[in-house]
Amino acid sequence: MQFALGVIRWLNVGTLTVACLVMLLMMSHITLDVGVRYFVNGNLVGTLEWVSFYHMVVLVFLAFGYVEYKNENIRVDLFAQMMPKPVQLGLYLFACMLGLIFFGMLFWQSLDDAIRATQRSEEAMSNFRFQIWPARWALPIGFGGALMAVVANLLRAVTRRQAL
Repeated sequence: MQFALGVIRWLNVGTLTVACLVMLLMMSHITLDVGVRYFVNGNLVGTLEWVSFYHMVVLVFLAFGYVEYKNENIRVDLFAQMMPKPVQLGLYLFACMLGLIFFGMLFWQSLDDAIRATQRSEEAMSNFRFQIWPARWALPIGFGGALMAVVANLLRAVTRRQAL
């Protein structure tokens, strides 16, 4: 089981690393665009499209699994903190099961959408031909990472017999 948890952790660290690299690329892209506008009175064609359809999507969804793995998502557990430990564990396991259903459905639907977008070479309307189908794959990868993170957190809570 430790091997499976380690694989899930490293897959989510890998997608987080890609998200961080895309963030640096996005910052460089925007800085270069602002510099070109300010110093040469020109512009980089497609900056808005690249940032909107690629950088932001990849940045948000690829980091999602790591956030879930580290239990850093927004949580409201004001009343659960006052309950006995076994009840907290039961509620946590129930929440994990709901998370598995939720992220499983999101993964399945986004995977189907990504496959369809790839098959038809989905494009966005722009001043130039701009294909957006590759960015569609960030969603199933991110939701798959979140799904695996929920599985890992569920296994850790069961083995520790304690809500995370």
